[in-house]
Amino acid sequence: MLNINIVCVGGLREPFYAAACAEYAKRLTPMCALKVYEEKSDDALQTRLGKLERDYKIALCVEGKMLSSEQLAQKIATLQVNGTSAVTFVIGGAEGLSETAKSACDLRLSMSPMTFPHQLARLLVTEQVYRALSINGGSGYHK
Repeated sequence: MLNINIVCVGGLREPFYAAACAEYAKRLTPMCALKVYEEKSDDALQTRLGKLERDYKIALCVEGKMLSSEQLAQKIATLQVNGTSAVTFVIGGAEGLSETAKSACDLRLSMSPMTFPHQLARLLVTEQVYRALSINGGSGYHK
């Protein structure tokens, strides 16, 4: 089973973000093993990334490459076929990700040219992972 990690600076303070992320986490249960790591600082985030060195790491940043949902699904499928067992999405805090953290990642991904609060970015990433795995599983969710 694919391991999906979300490593982020800060937690979900707003109950509506926490509830929405929990719903997608529940939906993901049969598709992957999801773990969320909430770090207190960029330094702690970088320490966590060092512990996940074998993972394929994706930094969420505005200057990253934009992918459609289908392209993200294909990227994850290709990683799996090539033997990757864990994909980690990295979300910065209010100041974004440091260049050091971004450099530790294999891909820089942009969700939009707009900037989102990190709590909303976490929800969007969780939903897009669910969507990608649903696409790969042939589910009708994506329609």
